[in-house]
Amino acid sequence: MSKRIMVVDDSRLVRVQLGDILEGTDYEIAAYCRSGEDAIAQYEEVNPDLVTMDIIMHEMDGLDASEIILKQHPDARIVMISSLAYDDTYERAKSIGVKGFVDKPFHKEKLLEVFEQALR
Repeated sequence: MSKRIMVVDDSRLVRVQLGDILEGTDYEIAAYCRSGEDAIAQYEEVNPDLVTMDIIMHEMDGLDASEIILKQHPDARIVMISSLAYDDTYERAKSIGVKGFVDKPFHKEKLLEVFEQALR
């Protein structure tokens, strides 16, 4: 049975790239969200196995959205995907409870490796 992923990113290009990379794998994209607010609103309905979360988005950033989702759903598994990765960003993500981090541009092997680790 495939694992359901919620992709949270305001970039259409990233959403297309993730779709292409995940084609033919054990993962299916169950929902696309263009903002942190959308992800929070849809999380319970979609009930994904994994969430990919961009950091920089309009209005609410991915770290704040992840924190809210994890407070409401402590078992949520979130992987940050971002080109803006500083040490303090990694530290905050870890302290919130994020399960992994992938730098943009991402590669299939690294992405799938981080997904597997997050789901263990």
